[in-house]
Amino acid sequence: MTPFSICGYIPESINEGAGLRAVVFISGCKHACPGCFNPSSWSFRAGKPFTDEEQQRIIQEIADNPLLDGLTLCGGDPFFSARECTAFVHKYKQRCPEKTLWAYTGFVYEELMEDQEMRTLAEQCDVIIDGPFKLDLKDTTLPYRGSRNQRIIDVKASLINDSVVTL
Repeated sequence: MTPFSICGYIPESINEGAGLRAVVFISGCKHACPGCFNPSSWSFRAGKPFTDEEQQRIIQEIADNPLLDGLTLCGGDPFFSARECTAFVHKYKQRCPEKTLWAYTGFVYEELMEDQEMRTLAEQCDVIIDGPFKLDLKDTTLPYRGSRNQRIIDVKASLINDSVVTL
């Protein structure tokens, strides 16, 4: 598989989901939301190749840190690289089955469910923060998201109910 790119990695964060989380910033986004906090991540070539060796190193680091609650995929938008992210997530879940997976996306959940590759990645997530950042709806008081249109979605409950269940 051709390596895709990451433009950042934070070993411990309390900002991108519940608890203490490792955060991987996947390069590439076509949403180009005005006011985006990370426009340097829009290029699919930003950062460095996310090689198998780098993936294994990060997964091992997560596995070795008992304080981490899980991993969050940010970007860019990981769903633009859904196939590659799914392969990474599969390795992560094999090594860290007790840890959770959150993901941020500018797509809405319903769009993810309509595309097979994006749906496959979404189904591996515990929580998805969906929707584009909207500058006119910006609200810095909201937990884990930047604008009021974005939802914190319980993926497993949403799949069972066949409709969006928010946290």
